[in-house]
Amino acid sequence: MQFYSHSDPAITTSFAEALLASLAPDGGLWMPSDLPRFDMAECARLGAMSFPDCAAELAEYFVGDAIPKDELNALCRDAYDFPMPLVTLGGDHFDAAMTEEHDHFMMELFHGPTLAFKDFAARFMARGVSHLLKQKRQKRTILVATSGDTGGAIGYAFKGLPRVKVVILYPEGGVSKVQEQQLTTIGARSNVRALRVKGSFDDCQALVKQAFADPKMTKRYNLMSANSINVGRVVPQSFYYFWTALQLKAGYPQRPLVYAIPSGNLGNLTGGLMAKLMGAPIDRFIVGHNANDPFVDYLQRGTYKPRASVPTLSNAMDIGRPNNFPRITTLYGDDHKAVQDICWGASFSDAETERHMRRVFSTTGYVMCPHTAIGHMALQSFMRDVNRNVTQVTVSTAHPGKFQPDVDRILREDLPLPPPLAELMNRKPSVKKTSSELSALERFLSEFAA
Repeated sequence: MQFYSHSDPAITTSFAEALLASLAPDGGLWMPSDLPRFDMAECARLGAMSFPDCAAELAEYFVGDAIPKDELNALCRDAYDFPMPLVTLGGDHFDAAMTEEHDHFMMELFHGPTLAFKDFAARFMARGVSHLLKQKRQKRTILVATSGDTGGAIGYAFKGLPRVKVVILYPEGGVSKVQEQQLTTIGARSNVRALRVKGSFDDCQALVKQAFADPKMTKRYNLMSANSINVGRVVPQSFYYFWTALQLKAGYPQRPLVYAIPSGNLGNLTGGLMAKLMGAPIDRFIVGHNANDPFVDYLQRGTYKPRASVPTLSNAMDIGRPNNFPRITTLYGDDHKAVQDICWGASFSDAETERHMRRVFSTTGYVMCPHTAIGHMALQSFMRDVNRNVTQVTVSTAHPGKFQPDVDRILREDLPLPPPLAELMNRKPSVKKTSSELSALERFLSEFAA
């Protein structure tokens, strides 16, 4: 499969080059030229596989001969060595034999090493990059901006891998204490470094884009992105939508299937849309946002106006200029009506998020992180106008323990941290402060990555 620049389809490249180059030469986002389409028989075959084996089959269409099939199978089994449960708010796990009364599931994507959904894409990407760099005898410096979970997932996934150094930029005061510990305790002597930037996530993201727009910097430090501007981050996010949709449709073949996604940079939604276009039996995506909601405006009014982000309780979604918006419109031929037909959006305040978290906990005992709560609220808002029996899935993006102080305050409970996070809080952080100026970033890179 070839990949093309969303801003100039005449610019094309291979998967390997798209992954390692991050952006097209014209600054455009790489897009797959021709998504595979699976019919009902092929979907039945893929749905009968384990998730890692299904992911490897799907990945083969994108990767081509860049990674041999046997190595791709091993890569996916190694990357996805943790569960991905579909559970009810009452704690029951999905089973195809469940009765029709079970119509709402939480897709818990937070059982990986950093307890966030970003582990799925980061671990696939890290193993793919490591394979390609060894093959090409090259090195890369990964430059990544994070609003919370991306940096930790990338840092853990790439830690210790040869031929790669990782620099993580995160906004001062813009991530939770647990998230900051994840970012800053990966190891002072490892190949991963954290930079605390004075500014917002948008400032961090702008700094990364400035670095990639500078040909001299990019060449000197062999820069590569691991944000969702990199197609290698977005493609793997289609895998879990594709596979879980097949499982749920097998259990409830007559019911429409909708997924509710808490969204920031729109990479998770882009992965879901790709899965649907490949044949996953998904009827609609419900997109939940906090106050940073330019995509909701686009869905409702047809106009897209990125803006400066504002801080909220759901910090990982505090993004006013989502990277993947162009990918979504490109997938649907810049047809607003086509995007509107498949995506429904709503945004919610911090006060609404807190009330919802308390309500769900008091009635079911289920603990949601603030981001998941927004996705769940959006789904409930959508369902008020739907007079059909629908299978509903809320994408649960992070373990609530990653936001413990806020969650405890909101629920008025003293909830214990899961063991991996409890151990993490006792580690000594190592972090360097910097400004949002490109010159400051280059000084750091000259010491660490030259």
